[in-house]
Amino acid sequence: MICADELGPVIPRTFPPAPGWSPDGHRIKAVLDYARGPEKTWVYGALRPTDGQALTMTAPSRSSTHYQAFLQRLEKANPAGTLMVVTDNLSSHHSKSTREWPADHPRIQHPFIPVGACWLNLQEGWWRLFRKAALAGQSFATPDEIDRATHIATTQLNTSARSWVWGRPAPPTRTMRRRFEYRL
Repeated sequence: MICADELGPVIPRTFPPAPGWSPDGHRIKAVLDYARGPEKTWVYGALRPTDGQALTMTAPSRSSTHYQAFLQRLEKANPAGTLMVVTDNLSSHHSKSTREWPADHPRIQHPFIPVGACWLNLQEGWWRLFRKAALAGQSFATPDEIDRATHIATTQLNTSARSWVWGRPAPPTRTMRRRFEYRL
């Protein structure tokens, strides 16, 4: 089983440097000079919950063509057995071309999660770790920088990957429990 989803759009943006302080010790207010580039980047991701390994790919748009290219990468990365790719009901996931695509790739089966139940997809939890590792506090000028940050963050997260279990772990048992003795 593999959980797959898209993240985006991730937009290249740059911020001006911090203005600093005035000679008399007051903070200079920053001028609102914020620019977004016209390029948008989508990040396709898949998580294998059994061992926590993930695969990501960036694309300039969210379309059936890019999703099928991602499925091909997913098939190459998992060479043995049937692949159950669990996704949401996005139009690129159940378009006519995507429904016809598995005819040439019989190993891939495509079950969908119910509408409004994105929390069932474990990829959503992995996106939180990914955003923290790749995107938080970063300023990207081009889509290539987003692609490089995506590759580096995925590699780092895969080195410390553990199996994923849906749900919250049980609280640890208390070994040193205080015992009170009441006397009257």
